[in-house]
Amino acid sequence: MGDHMPVHLGSMPMSVRAAVDSCEMLAGDVVMLNDPFRGGTHLPDITLVAPVYVKDRGHTMPDFYVAARAHHADVGGAYAGSMGLCREIYQEGFRIPPVKIMRAGAMQSDVLALLLTNVRTPEEREGDLRAQIAACHTGAERLREICARYGVDRAKRSAKDLLEYSEELMRAFLLRVPPGQYRAEDFLDNDGITAQSVKIAVTLTFANQQWSRSAGRGDIVSVDFTGSDPQVEGSVNAVEAITYSACFYVFRCLLVDDVPATAGLMRPIRVIAPQGTIVNARPPAAVAGGNVETSQRIVDVLLRALSKAIPDRIPAAASGTMNNLTIGGVDPRTGRPFAYYETIAGGMGARPTKSGVSGVHTHMTNSLNTPAEALAYAYPLRVLQYSLRPDSGGAGKHRGGDGIVREIEVLTECEVTLLSERRVFAPWGLSGGCDGSPGKTSVIRNDGSVETMPGKFSTRLRTGDRIRIESPGGGGWGLDDKKQLE
Repeated sequence: MGDHMPVHLGSMPMSVRAAVDSCEMLAGDVVMLNDPFRGGTHLPDITLVAPVYVKDRGHTMPDFYVAARAHHADVGGAYAGSMGLCREIYQEGFRIPPVKIMRAGAMQSDVLALLLTNVRTPEEREGDLRAQIAACHTGAERLREICARYGVDRAKRSAKDLLEYSEELMRAFLLRVPPGQYRAEDFLDNDGITAQSVKIAVTLTFANQQWSRSAGRGDIVSVDFTGSDPQVEGSVNAVEAITYSACFYVFRCLLVDDVPATAGLMRPIRVIAPQGTIVNARPPAAVAGGNVETSQRIVDVLLRALSKAIPDRIPAAASGTMNNLTIGGVDPRTGRPFAYYETIAGGMGARPTKSGVSGVHTHMTNSLNTPAEALAYAYPLRVLQYSLRPDSGGAGKHRGGDGIVREIEVLTECEVTLLSERRVFAPWGLSGGCDGSPGKTSVIRNDGSVETMPGKFSTRLRTGDRIRIESPGGGGWGLDDKKQLE
């Protein structure tokens, strides 16, 4: 997990809190969890949390905590890649409450075996988990080095100062936003089970400066999702950590680049996400798509509301989907199961001062692409086309970025699942700009026949079949007098 992956970064404090509240962590312990209803996001995201004790202090409580999160390509469940069209979380994969995977520096082999027995690619999972453990170890060592150099008390004061510095910068910005209420709504295409669209509504309330000063260090803005649809049968439900993370991302984007990304940013902001809704689902809701798709739509609706308050700062809608593609089967070269997962970029929304970037991940993702050569080497797959999608960005004074065309041939029989959005509701333009083109997906059979597919599906492909994904373009910004008036 890095600073460039907002869907992980903003929700991490909830995972750490769940681990701390559930387990007494001694030196050498590492807690593992992925439960979306206990601080997690969706089941493939496994978080490890470890305590940091600075030597010779005699404390029974850790001085610090370190954490590492990674998306695992498969954690079991009904579908390869653990990202299918499920109706409840029990179908989505192996659910892990906060549990110790290491005690006093020793791997808990029974806990590890329980996890690895329930996934399709156990060697890969074990390797990724050990890499996360190493990341936590490195983080702990670096913290100890800082404390050895500057002292524990100074290190803790500096951490506290960073939180307060982030908070003050956010407060200063929020007080410059015109006071009032700003409302917006946007829609998911459907939940993958029915064709019914799913509404996400938000009301942003910015307090006036006089009230803010009298309230001291209270909330300056409330983000209220009341009016959003109830949680749904399909897997696009978002848990509270995801909604919080999306809010964290949007408001951080409004500040300058060098603001520390700490939890202090959210202290002046109150998030209201009613339980049992699409933005705060409760068990046993399926949530795999909430992390990757609904998070994007939450960002869109927040930006749409903010465009009414600070129109010169807000871009048009980006592609609005991660185009989550999972492919699983048995590799004929090795005779062993494989599970492949990738996200496919799209067009960035045009900005008030310039056009959007083409073929780029935006907002809650920012993952890098998988090179065609690496894909062909590691899996029985072949990339036949990987290019920009011409003219898919919305027209305007500033054009939206173009989407991507990615076509993959499978070299063995396998199961293919896609979770995507913006196939029905196109990425919207702003200030007179045109909408971007919605996405398209098709399966091309080895006999040449073409099947148009919905945005969310799972199907079997035979050797030589191809899947073709055309991702959405970004919305345009502003009126292009010459072209649009024609």
